Amino acid sequence: MQIFQILFGTPEYDEALKLRYKVLREPLNLDFEVEQIESEWDSYHLAIVNSQHKIIAYLMLTPTSKTEIKMRQVVVDFDQQKAGIGSDLVTFSEHFCRENGFQKMSLHARDTAVPFYNKLNYMQVGEPFIEVGITHFEMYKVL
Repeated sequence: MQIFQILFGTPEYDEALKLRYKVLREPLNLDFEVEQIESEWDSYHLAIVNSQHKIIAYLMLTPTSKTEIKMRQVVVDFDQQKAGIGSDLVTFSEHFCRENGFQKMSLHARDTAVPFYNKLNYMQVGEPFIEVGITHFEMYKVL
């Protein structure tokens, strides 16, 4: 497996978009809006590929200030979940952010993902809220 940055608008980005749809959107009967995709041009896109060069995990990092960044759209293909791939990708993203001068990472975690982020030392703040019809929690980690 290999972790690397992909660029917006490339074939790799399109492949990651399909994975995001399959795992995050399709189960909720949601599609992407063109504006949502267009707004991702200035984010960092990180992916893991397997030995067949297929993207099996992805996340997006969107700067919110010079020192803070938001992790979004974390996804691992169904047949690769529970194998530590998500943890590897998040850990890589934290290192990537530190190297790029960010000091704090925030995210909105689905209620089912809170234990995953707790294991990676993310802190929960505030009350639960609904996003895309699912309960979420705001979480963060000082890098």
